[in-house]
Amino acid sequence: MGHLDGRTVIVTGAGRGIGREHALLFAAEGANVVVNDLGGAQDGSGAAAGPAQDVVDEIIAAGGRAVANGDDVADSAGASRIVATAIDTFGGVDGLVNNAGILRDRVLVNIDDADWDLVLRVNLRGTFLMTREVARFWREQSKAGEQVTGSVVNTSSESGVFGNPGQTNYSAAKAAVASLTQVASKELKRYGVRVNAILPQARTRLTESAFGDALAGKDGEFDRFDPANVSPFVGYLLSPECPLTGEVFLVGGSRVQRIQPWTKDPEWKLMGDGRWTLDGLSRAVAEAGVPSGASTWTANPEKAAAR
Repeated sequence: MGHLDGRTVIVTGAGRGIGREHALLFAAEGANVVVNDLGGAQDGSGAAAGPAQDVVDEIIAAGGRAVANGDDVADSAGASRIVATAIDTFGGVDGLVNNAGILRDRVLVNIDDADWDLVLRVNLRGTFLMTREVARFWREQSKAGEQVTGSVVNTSSESGVFGNPGQTNYSAAKAAVASLTQVASKELKRYGVRVNAILPQARTRLTESAFGDALAGKDGEFDRFDPANVSPFVGYLLSPECPLTGEVFLVGGSRVQRIQPWTKDPEWKLMGDGRWTLDGLSRAVAEAGVPSGASTWTANPEKAAAR
């Protein structure tokens, strides 16, 4: 008996990298897996059925249950067909991992409309559409009196939570995914659905393009950037015994670290009676000093192996 025995899980972007490792582990834990992948390049161009089917073939050869799907997560009809694939093939859906993502890195002054729109389309709109589709299914189950134990795991990024120069579009999309996670967890709790997000640190096509050999494993040492390291915690978030919801976690290597939500800084604040003047604010800021959180954050392979 696996921890996901009999549960049906959809994994988007599951043809390669972290998504592939998710699909393989979930199947090994007894899940029925819908392996979704458009089969495109890391910049979102192109499509091919091969990657998703290859993962399905690997799962079936190991004695598992899986089906391939090549629909576009960022297309409303495509998202509907992905969920329908799970229902038609396995009788329902119990979990969703929104893993599909692309990169088109540019600094702010060089980014064009197409690079902005496509990155937000796949990373944010795709997460929204897929989450909405499974949520509608679970809502109908709940209204029909069935017990729902649904779970959604979204893929945000350190670039989204902490900000990373050169990734204006990607960082904005992934920051929105983290916020979407918190809102969805509050809205869907009534239906028996939990929603969490991860910030993965792993070696993938996307991170190798940014960090190159810096993420490569070394002989005889634990490979902390192996994408397979991320999947066990995601499997736990999907399992019915997990109580967590509305949380964001940094996951990579041997680390699982909770990310604290936005909080008010108790050490730096400006207060007074009545309306401030600009002169008054200038004096108050000078007297208070630079806020402790005002330092910049720069990505490196240790801190920001973002998907």
